[in-house]
Amino acid sequence: MKILITGACGFIGYSLAESLLKKNNIVYGIDNINDYYSVSIKKLRLKNLKKNKNFIFKKIDISKRKSLFKFFKNKKVDLIFNFAAQAGVRFSLKKPDTYFFSNLIGFLNMVDLAKRLKVKKFFFASSSSVYGDASKYPVKEKFELSPKNLYGLTKQLNELSARTLSLNSKIQFIGLRFFTVFGEWGRPDMLLFKVLDCFKNNKVFYLNDSGNHYRDFTYIKDVVNILNKLIKIKYRNSFYLYNVCSNRPIKVITIINKMQKNLQGLKIKNINPKILKKIEVNKTHGENKKILSLIKKNKFTKFDIALKNTIKWYMDNEVFKIT
Repeated sequence: MKILITGACGFIGYSLAESLLKKNNIVYGIDNINDYYSVSIKKLRLKNLKKNKNFIFKKIDISKRKSLFKFFKNKKVDLIFNFAAQAGVRFSLKKPDTYFFSNLIGFLNMVDLAKRLKVKKFFFASSSSVYGDASKYPVKEKFELSPKNLYGLTKQLNELSARTLSLNSKIQFIGLRFFTVFGEWGRPDMLLFKVLDCFKNNKVFYLNDSGNHYRDFTYIKDVVNILNKLIKIKYRNSFYLYNVCSNRPIKVITIINKMQKNLQGLKIKNINPKILKKIEVNKTHGENKKILSLIKKNKFTKFDIALKNTIKWYMDNEVFKIT
């Protein structure tokens, strides 16, 4: 099978590509390798993928339509995973324009490319951010959406675009609302690796809101397992949305306490900036019954085991620079 993954040097894109290559698929990977977080980790991921002869890479920004179409001219692709996007909630306060080009223009360019390539399945990354602060938990795919930040809004617009476009297209659109994915080769700008960076470099970690917020942490190996199963499904309709989550929200301070037990000497200082509360949700907790009913059986990794694996991997690998 020939599979195109955008954002192939990103966390989820890389992890999925690595898994698919082990199964002898041909993977086209594209990424603009921007500097939102450490470029070095993205290049290391790319270096690993290039070791496999079935991996074909091109540095492309999906908002650049001509470059995108030129590279894929006369190429055949069976399905697409569109994971390329400008990530980050707080960053949207600094550079809102980047979300417009990558998450909106880039998304529509990828849909047009899918049409040209006559792709039948188009998987795309959405986010738990589309829900905002819900009044009831766990959140279900049918709940009303109310994103609190620009990032979440662009993901909601991706979903609306896909739903509308699916009405007059032969492409099946499958939207994936990811909930706080973590694990080996994860993003250095996320909570766990920020804590580990502070520990390793003897710095103080500043904890927002005293860690009183909840996150539905989802282990990367569980996510990749789910994605592999989704590829094999025969879909009847043209549009689907699924929560990709563990359905196990954990209070952030609880995670910090678990890490302190593993990392003797970790220094924590609590802060409570009001501006972050305006754009960040207090809790993420997704229901995963819909996706589990589709893929049937899926055993999630125990959080403590996943956390231990992540810490060990980080401490054994000198790969990160927090930027």
